[in-house]
Amino acid sequence: MATFNKRGYKAPKPKEEKIDNQFVDDTDLNIDEKDSATASVFNSLDNTASKTEEFVERNQKLIFGAVFVVALIAAGYFLYQKFVVEVKEAEANKDMFQAQKYFQQATDGVSPDSLYVLSLNGGEGKYGFVKLADKYSGTDAGNLANYYAGMAYLNTGKFDEAIKYLEKFQSKEEYLSATATGAIGDAHAEKNHLKEALSFYLKAADATKSDAIRPRFLLKAGKVALELGNKADALKYFTEIKESFDVTPEAQNIDVLIGLAQ
Repeated sequence: MATFNKRGYKAPKPKEEKIDNQFVDDTDLNIDEKDSATASVFNSLDNTASKTEEFVERNQKLIFGAVFVVALIAAGYFLYQKFVVEVKEAEANKDMFQAQKYFQQATDGVSPDSLYVLSLNGGEGKYGFVKLADKYSGTDAGNLANYYAGMAYLNTGKFDEAIKYLEKFQSKEEYLSATATGAIGDAHAEKNHLKEALSFYLKAADATKSDAIRPRFLLKAGKVALELGNKADALKYFTEIKESFDVTPEAQNIDVLIGLAQ
């Protein structure tokens, strides 16, 4: 049976409730809990923002002063690098030219002893590496002067001085870093400090996988280990040369050394 709306029929109004002597529609009381929580969050944010604004207002001079100091330090650092460090580096490189020339001639075999001494102490009115390392301390050129001085002392038989300067030298370049470390090992070996020599040879070998460096210091480490009676360690170093660096000069006659270590 179909149901029809009769003419003049009106749907009943929602039930009203009386609150504090006033009638309120039930639909007005259905407040979404999420809306309430959101309002609470915004109120909290407003309060936080107000407190932040108050803090900034109270401490404007302090904040601006701190920003000014940071900016001043940054500007000062930039100016120092630009007009002091860079100028000093350029001056140092110019002053090092003659000492480097002496050193190169010495390594080429031209009167090595006297030329190494000149590279250390200076000549023709120019500084040697000892003075350069001190005068330009803290610069890249001064750091490099420590390397040259250490190598020159090593080649003139002054092993304590060699160790002193080579230990001051620092480099991120693998070849130079490993060579300097190995040279410290050479100085200790010359002083018959075999344990120290072995330690530095291994550090030098571990600094790089280069065919020009690692087998050289593995060979030296193996020979020192043999002298110390550590045949097992010596055999390990010699075997690595044979298996991993067989085309290098260090691999020549390696079988003889392996036989001594077995």
